[in-house]
Amino acid sequence: MSIAFDFEQPITALEKKIAELKELQEKGNVDFRSEIHNLEVKCEKLIKEIYANLSPWQITKVARHPKRPLFPDYIQNIFTNFNEFHGDRNFGDDRALIGGFAKFEGSTVMLIGEQKGKNTKENLDRNFGMPKPEGYRKALRLMKLAEKFNKPIITFIDTPGAYPGIEGEERGQSEAVARNIYEMTGLKVPIVTVISGEGGSGGALAIGVGDKILMLSNSIYSVITPEGCASILWNDSLKAEEASISLKITAKELISLNIIDRIIEEPFGGAHRDYDTVMSRVKEAISEELKNLQKLSVKKLSEHRFNKFTKMGIFKEN
Repeated sequence: MSIAFDFEQPITALEKKIAELKELQEKGNVDFRSEIHNLEVKCEKLIKEIYANLSPWQITKVARHPKRPLFPDYIQNIFTNFNEFHGDRNFGDDRALIGGFAKFEGSTVMLIGEQKGKNTKENLDRNFGMPKPEGYRKALRLMKLAEKFNKPIITFIDTPGAYPGIEGEERGQSEAVARNIYEMTGLKVPIVTVISGEGGSGGALAIGVGDKILMLSNSIYSVITPEGCASILWNDSLKAEEASISLKITAKELISLNIIDRIIEEPFGGAHRDYDTVMSRVKEAISEELKNLQKLSVKKLSEHRFNKFTKMGIFKEN
């Protein structure tokens, strides 16, 4: 089943017309190639126009598209020899966060990422990509393992936030997130972070203290979801669109504020329309950033990371 947002209705109408003409052409002897070509050109132009001018709320919708590439898609298309590790050696294994050693361009890396599902059953199994404390403790265990063997770390962020339920609080959710942020600042290996969908609050920061933070152009990164923000400020989650503007959650806004380091442009129409192009661009960006980071000494790497994050939020009063 195809999924279309309200702002995509003109695109959907054209695509439906193209599909109908193709079907008629296959059934009969009428040649519609010229008409189909003209409509395809018009449709491509329309997609570019619409996606070049998306609002923050529209970008939020694209970032949450159910057909958008998920962490396993990146593992399969960019990395090889992925060996998943399980458990935090304390409570259990969190299926909302997975990680393990993998090969990237022939070299071993530690790969860690949050995992949503592509349907309701998978989302229930993966807790909708919201890790619990044992998930973040598993991630920290793997990051320490990478440091021990001097292997770079690559993290993929795609979560609405850390799990806010009772059992998460009982097992120390806040401490687990804070501990990861603290420990990541001191790791002696390069860290490249990719925000591929939603980058929500502490759920993102717990694996997001990267030397280089890369962000897909239709992803979001924020202290809270627009709906959560609207509920707190106005007691009305329906004002999420207004909140999304105030939060400055888009890649263009965040790079101007020096919160992220690089935007990976998605194909017009979103990552869900062209997996191959997205994978190629993400792989290229990771490769370039990782090679540059691996040239730095441990001392320079630590200084760079410290300076990067301590500069965030600094402002001057007139």
